[in-house]
Amino acid sequence: MKTLVIKKPGVASWVDAPIPKPATGEVLVKVLGVTTCPHWDMHILGGQPMFPGMKLTYPYTPGAPGHEAMGEVVAVGRGVKALKVGLRVAAWQDTGEARSGFYAQYNAFPERALLKVPANLAPAQIASLELAMCVEVSFQRLAQLGGVAGRRVGIAGLGPAGLLAVQMARAHGAREVVGIDMVPERRALARQLGANRVCAPDANAWKADRKGPRALDDAIDCTGLPPAISFLLDRTRRCVTNFGVMREPVAYEPRHMWGPGVTVMGYGDHNRAAAETALRFIRAGKLDLSPLVSCTLPFTRYVEGVERLKNKTAIKVLFDPWAE
Repeated sequence: MKTLVIKKPGVASWVDAPIPKPATGEVLVKVLGVTTCPHWDMHILGGQPMFPGMKLTYPYTPGAPGHEAMGEVVAVGRGVKALKVGLRVAAWQDTGEARSGFYAQYNAFPERALLKVPANLAPAQIASLELAMCVEVSFQRLAQLGGVAGRRVGIAGLGPAGLLAVQMARAHGAREVVGIDMVPERRALARQLGANRVCAPDANAWKADRKGPRALDDAIDCTGLPPAISFLLDRTRRCVTNFGVMREPVAYEPRHMWGPGVTVMGYGDHNRAAAETALRFIRAGKLDLSPLVSCTLPFTRYVEGVERLKNKTAIKVLFDPWAE
């Protein structure tokens, strides 16, 4: 089989490797499609840690950082109970373990971290299930405050996560969804995917006001950037929950404390229930992952694909391990 190896910053090769054998509790998946997780790909190929303090060594783990994948079960290890050869599956969880990833033609993966998916779904329609699970976790957090049904919800950052959050806010019954992003093309796509209103984060066009008719009831930040989070804090009544990876401090100002004060909520834990909710939305036609895929490429063009992510000419790239 073939697998991707990032040999050093800026250099990746599609190389020969042995087909792995599933260990106890694992299944062998023939990978049919895998999507980029843009920040992971840009950071690791760019020679930067994904999270502060993360240690990088090269060559990077074969097949990593690929984790948004779907495929077909072709073998099962001991102790596997629910999954059978021939079933279509998608990974719902990055296990966080030091193990080979899905940027490969085959990958052995724990049964517990896979979900059976409908056989009629194309790779672009289901490969990003893991990201949808991640986004659903933010809605689980907001559910602790009563949920978003009937409320005006703002989504800052209309990259892959933000575009899913727009759809999921609607699926959870939000009365109005407002998409916020600097890039006009992404605002336009958010409108197509269900946003009632879109805008740039322009403080002059949208004055800070947590009580007026334009104020958001709740908001999800998908950028991790202090200016974006501050923008939301100044325009949200109840809660700003953070999804984007934060690398810098964000100021919570005295004005945010009163009137009543706005809550800042951190991220929760990845969990199977969130993945199952996302899959249920996909089955019901309330969540469409395919518009996130800007193009499909073979792994021999991996560096080109990541460059498209960097210059924002692609939202996600779907890699086909069997294309040449």
